[in-house]
Amino acid sequence: MKHVSKIGIMAFAVAVVAAAIAASCASAPLRTETSASGIRAAEEVGAANVPQASLHLQLAREELELAKGLAAKGEKEKAASLLLRADADAELAVALSHGDTERQEAEKAMERVRQLRQDNP
Repeated sequence: MKHVSKIGIMAFAVAVVAAAIAASCASAPLRTETSASGIRAAEEVGAANVPQASLHLQLAREELELAKGLAAKGEKEKAASLLLRADADAELAVALSHGDTERQEAEKAMERVRQLRQDNP
């Protein structure tokens, strides 16, 4: 009987666990809720009205739809990757929307200050 080392047994066990995880991931349904909720959040903060944010919002929507199509074809890994990109684009759309809102508020405040200076020389 051949001598089996502990390292060999451990490597085999890791390979079996990795295969089991990969198999369960392949059969698990694709989780699109996070991407969809990120897109809704971007829409709610007005990303569609901010040019740069609007671009990323549109990308997130397209990536979500592509991911659904890939998942339907059984290409779960590619779909999961696209979902990560959709999440990132939706988050960026939200951040850009907040930045634009803050910029607009600062501009309004500066205008009020200018107006007060003109009214009170």
